[in-house]
Amino acid sequence: MITRSLLLAILTLLLAQAAQAVEGMWLPIMLKKYTIQQMEEKGFKLTADDLYSINQESIKDAVVGLVHMSNPYHHFCSGQIISNQGLMLTNHHCGYDYIQSHSSVENDYLTNGFWAMNQQEELTNDDLGVCFLNRMEDVTLKILENIEVNSDEFVRDSIIESNIRNIELQASENGLYYAKVQPFFAGNEYYLSVYKIYTDVRLVGAPPSAIGKFGGDTDNWMWPRHTGDFSLFRIYADTNNNPADYSESNVPYKPAKVLDISISGINKGDFTMVLGYPGTTTQYLPSYAVAMQKNIINPAKIKIRTQSLNIIKAAMNADPKVRIQYSSKAAGIANGWKKWMGENIGLERMNTIKKKQQLEENFQDWLVQNEVTRSEYGKILQQYEKLYTQLTPNLLAAVYFNETLFESETVDLAGKFNALDQLTKGTEKEKSDKTIQSLVALTDQFYKNYNFETDKKLFRAYIEFFYTNVPKEFHPEMVSLIDSKFKGSVDDFTNFVYQKSIFPYPEKLHAFLATFSPKKVKQLHTDPMVIIYNQALAVYMQSLNPVLKVTNKQINDLHQKYIKGLREFQANKQFYPDANSTFRIAFGQIDNYIPMDAVTYNYQTTLEGIIEKDNPDIYDYKVPARLKELYQNKEFGVFANPDGTMPVCFTASNHTTGGNSGSPVLNDKGQLLGINFDRNWEGTMSDIMYDPEMCRNITLDIRYILFIIDKFAGAGYLINEMNLVKEANQDRLPIQTNVTQSQ
Repeated sequence: MITRSLLLAILTLLLAQAAQAVEGMWLPIMLKKYTIQQMEEKGFKLTADDLYSINQESIKDAVVGLVHMSNPYHHFCSGQIISNQGLMLTNHHCGYDYIQSHSSVENDYLTNGFWAMNQQEELTNDDLGVCFLNRMEDVTLKILENIEVNSDEFVRDSIIESNIRNIELQASENGLYYAKVQPFFAGNEYYLSVYKIYTDVRLVGAPPSAIGKFGGDTDNWMWPRHTGDFSLFRIYADTNNNPADYSESNVPYKPAKVLDISISGINKGDFTMVLGYPGTTTQYLPSYAVAMQKNIINPAKIKIRTQSLNIIKAAMNADPKVRIQYSSKAAGIANGWKKWMGENIGLERMNTIKKKQQLEENFQDWLVQNEVTRSEYGKILQQYEKLYTQLTPNLLAAVYFNETLFESETVDLAGKFNALDQLTKGTEKEKSDKTIQSLVALTDQFYKNYNFETDKKLFRAYIEFFYTNVPKEFHPEMVSLIDSKFKGSVDDFTNFVYQKSIFPYPEKLHAFLATFSPKKVKQLHTDPMVIIYNQALAVYMQSLNPVLKVTNKQINDLHQKYIKGLREFQANKQFYPDANSTFRIAFGQIDNYIPMDAVTYNYQTTLEGIIEKDNPDIYDYKVPARLKELYQNKEFGVFANPDGTMPVCFTASNHTTGGNSGSPVLNDKGQLLGINFDRNWEGTMSDIMYDPEMCRNITLDIRYILFIIDKFAGAGYLINEMNLVKEANQDRLPIQTNVTQSQ
């Protein structure tokens, strides 16, 4: 007979196993050792080599990271290759800045969408790169060789840096590849990633914002979701299929691997996996760090950004031109703002701080039982408490610097003009001309997305936050004028700055650059925007940065030791490394969730939900007439559900974070089901603590993407490039000749 207590124990074990199976962002070279069996138990039908191999084509060859070439090792989004002509699919919000850069009031691609009807109409994009992972390698032993156990900290760091440089240089093969060694588990392990980056990447298609950004900031991080968040780009190469800068002679890239696209549909419980480049997670933080983040840092950032968004949205609603100019800025500000709010709610609901404290108590109980562990780890928690007490007020001040003074676009622009100081020091004329040309181009781009009144209101709000919340000891002298000259009036100070500075006025700044000579640098030194930037930077670098740098270094060194100890303490646990913009694989199942008492969210949304949200009076909920017509006529083609509804999005239990935007979501056969674009608000704390019952990634169903491309945009020629797959036992048969049947 099974007793109640035994039954509870069994259920607890099963839940723990389920959580273990879906939590984690795994390096592909870890699959065989740690997770492939769990994936198979969830329904995975391929092998680890099908996902990642350096000896044969594998799915990793069809998954890409998107980078700005100015920072080629930070993948801001992910994507996938869906045709043998280099067609790449990613999110609308990943391509948003590039769509905006091609937009104007006359050609408003944000509002109206953009579709190249042939390759000649595709649009080039500066600074955009697409990374293909060539290989990964565990180089821990190579990095840590020749380091003695009791080595001086400076000596140890120097040896590690030297070893990293040598490995990266060798792996780059004289510039053929981009190679990067990064620490994992807080520096207890090191892995090398080797990439090939293509830089001729052209915009092919993007739906109108009424589809690609449907629901706007209101729906961001939320479920149910109805956002058609996708855009299409094409990768070009030279005639040898190698990376090359833009040239008319370039040809579409021929990929090693192309993803098959499933239009068979989905069901609850289906296996799913997400491949891509997640940005940052911090799963192994101590309780002191979580308390600081939840109770001090997040509330401050939320407060500042709430005011910023109120100002920007009021301006956008009042003027269509401002809406175009500030739409990307507003989205960037709102993304973190809403995420931090959801994160705090989730951390509170999960009682995360208390759980972390319990783990630390158990860790402490374990380590004192052995003289060796007591000697190595015995003071870690005390040191954590001391260091985070020291860090918190300085980090909070730094947050205010970065979210206010340095967040002001005009102050930031003024700071870039410090480059002119170098022209007074006898540099050659060619360098001088190049600097001026660069600043002219910078100002032209800046004023394209600039509105004087909006900028001034934001500046005033930033100054007031800084003036009110940052200790006087960190106030730049210019900000101190609010007390000494303007009797505490932030309004008078703002008016003074905007009257005296040339940076809020494009005609003045252009005239300054057109007639520039080294003698005019003195004029910059008296400009209040330049003064604010330089003084703020000086205070930050001299008073804050040294303390932050030393304290963070001490915390990082301590964290390395703590994670090493945790892995010894929990020797039977399968630890996965925190995300750090390297290639990862997460897996789970399609599932609904229960966000609160008596509420259950279904795992799938449909076009019917878009029609239900339609509101012509609200920009984010204006449904295009063509989409309503397709809905009314049920013109869904072969992309509909068996019941005739048109699928839009679905949820699953894959562990994702920022950087996974645009990641392919694949089924048990490695076929494309959709693209990841968000998480549910109730699960945004997953960067710090994952909850399998609540955390869901949100995916745009590939069938909705195909429906929009074909039926809405009339760009069916793009679908003819793809390989669509449908299970042979489905009731509805495909009508496109490029659809194959899978047994």
